[in-house]
Amino acid sequence: MPIYIEEKRGKAFWAFEGMEDFLQAELSQRFGVDSPFQQYGRLFYFEELPQERQEQILPWFAQCVLQKPFLLNFESIGQAAGELKKIQRNWAPCPCQFFRRQSLIQEKLPHINLKDRTFPVQIPQSPMGAYALLEQNKIFASAQTSSPLPAGKISFVEDHVNPPSRAYLKLQEALTMANVFFGVELPAPGQKCFEAGACPGGWTWVLANLGAQVLAVDRSPLDERLMANPLVSFQAHDAFTIAPQDVGPIDWLFSDVICYPSRLYEWVQKWLSSGLCKNMICTIKMQGGIDWAAAQKFADIPNSRVLHLNYNKHELTWIHCQD
Repeated sequence: MPIYIEEKRGKAFWAFEGMEDFLQAELSQRFGVDSPFQQYGRLFYFEELPQERQEQILPWFAQCVLQKPFLLNFESIGQAAGELKKIQRNWAPCPCQFFRRQSLIQEKLPHINLKDRTFPVQIPQSPMGAYALLEQNKIFASAQTSSPLPAGKISFVEDHVNPPSRAYLKLQEALTMANVFFGVELPAPGQKCFEAGACPGGWTWVLANLGAQVLAVDRSPLDERLMANPLVSFQAHDAFTIAPQDVGPIDWLFSDVICYPSRLYEWVQKWLSSGLCKNMICTIKMQGGIDWAAAQKFADIPNSRVLHLNYNKHELTWIHCQD
């Protein structure tokens, strides 16, 4: 079989693991994309997309979007790696059924970090291509993707001893993405954070470990180790009923509260109007199916991004940064 590259039209969407149905629903309900598609595991390829809207179709439930896809037919593993390297340096694999063969190709490509990271971490902004092995000698790939992360994913080395809940991983990822999207520095010593619904304290644990001061508000107390932490002040209250003026200027606002998106939106609007905080990270929890219109209201707030995190379930995360 001769080596050749065939450029493809449209885009391909690499779904977060277990989120294939959510991605299909989003493409249909949020973007009106109902054209026929080809599916290869978690990869959805749409050849026909509205030309005038192609750049706007960046689904939240797509871990990575392959912006300018092509097919690469090759004869050997070395040839496959060689052809990819001719295009650019960085390539990340989208896991497929030909795992061993794809691993051999990846070994011949320039090294990129595919291991779990230690938080905090800086993400290089260099171009990151993505590829999937569809057949023994056929690769589906794109040098241009929607994320500087390998295939759009980051995962962290887990601490199974100190955090009071696994929710800490979600905040570590959200803070990393805030830096990627907005260039904002992480919370640091001397900065003040306000966390709503903090119990048992997974997010507060991350912030205190970074050296920031945290006002943690919840009806229930935090883990006893956090309650004794000098960087943490606890207040037993419904955080959503505390006026921003009663808290005063803060550097960061956080919420992982289970509530309707409409209530969360009203709350963050109060803080935005107050001008007392410029950086915010909130989980948009869904009651049942995804309320696309409600999530879009958060995305429409200036200096904001809505995204689905690797550590999210069927929920979304809103990041707002003005610093």
